Amino acid sequence: MKLNKHKPAQLTEMEFGGILGATCIPVFLPLTVLYLLSVCRTPSGALLQWPPPLPHPAFLWDPLAAVIITGWIGLQSALYQFPVGRVSEGLALRDGTRLKYQINGFHALCMTAMLLGLCVSLGMPLGYLFDLILPLAVCAICVSYLLALYLYIGSFWAPAHALALGGNTGNPLYDFFIGRELNPRIGSFDLKFFCELRPGLIGWVVLNMAMMMKEVELRDSPSLAMLLVNGFQLLYVMDALWNEEAVLTTMDIVHDGFGFMLAFGDLAWVPFTYGLQAMFLVVHPRSLSPPTVIGIILLNGLGYYIFRKSNSQKNQFRRDPNHRSVAHLETIATATGKRLLVSGWWGFVRHPNYLGDILMALAWSLPCGFSHILPYFYVIYFSILLVHREARDERQCRAKYGIAWDNYCRRVPYRIIPYIY
Repeated sequence: MKLNKHKPAQLTEMEFGGILGATCIPVFLPLTVLYLLSVCRTPSGALLQWPPPLPHPAFLWDPLAAVIITGWIGLQSALYQFPVGRVSEGLALRDGTRLKYQINGFHALCMTAMLLGLCVSLGMPLGYLFDLILPLAVCAICVSYLLALYLYIGSFWAPAHALALGGNTGNPLYDFFIGRELNPRIGSFDLKFFCELRPGLIGWVVLNMAMMMKEVELRDSPSLAMLLVNGFQLLYVMDALWNEEAVLTTMDIVHDGFGFMLAFGDLAWVPFTYGLQAMFLVVHPRSLSPPTVIGIILLNGLGYYIFRKSNSQKNQFRRDPNHRSVAHLETIATATGKRLLVSGWWGFVRHPNYLGDILMALAWSLPCGFSHILPYFYVIYFSILLVHREARDERQCRAKYGIAWDNYCRRVPYRIIPYIY
């Protein structure tokens, strides 16, 4: 292969705190994961306890965890290449080409569930993953670092048009963090698309199931709170994989390079922090009254309805603006030839899907009660993430659509929460 000597297009504006953020985040976020998991396993469950529950180094490594993580990524890689499902094209790249993607994430989830059921029926102690959670997280973090290093080095052999506009600042720390190459591939195997929805997302529900099995070992049956958390989050993952094709138009795929930020988020942050509620309930069980259960289910249902309906409307409009389900919606023309929705869900607030996401996140935490803030870490973090993501999207849309975006903002003044934000 020939080293790419063409100078790529560059953006001087840095995100996520620039070089300082790119230096600190890869250090402090992995430590945050390990700290949160350690706190979950303590009887007090307090985030600010003193002395902090720092794990002994001997409990951070287990060869079995390395085998499990390696085997898990290998299994999902094999399922990703399994010839089922359909092949879809992504959005046009800067050189006018479109990459093809194997859409079979839901099939991978179903096949994983069958294999998992077989393992449990053969007596495999799935609940043991609770005891291995720290070594598993350490191994996932190490894989994230190694993958990010491979991506950074490999990006210097990529053609200029394949590089992400925001990942070529010339600063190695920042470019390693944010990602230089937009869609790195090994043959037809798209590394970013694979990591986005496969090992981490499916691993999240597997770890949730392991927490439920651990609770069965300790108390003979799963609690209603544990069943709610598992059910809600399984629905979320199933929806993401059933609608896997929609991810091809998201900011992660279309705009962001693939570096440490996404690699760590996909492989370590998602499976080990999104399911903190289930782990918390293993050590801190909760009983729920029937009215409380009904209220939590209704809240999750409302969030899911808003999330799915708004995303479906947007995706249908992008695929076919003349489809009968969206043809009646009011739009604003832009200089790029695209049109912005100003009615329907997207005339309600600018990001109705984010509103649904936040409502669901709250419903996932409520089964854990109000005695600890730890189970609410996800909804707090995710709300901050969505506000930041909305601000990034706002900057890009204003630069892309100009006066049309200003007109849209006047028509739809609220960003995520109507009459509040």
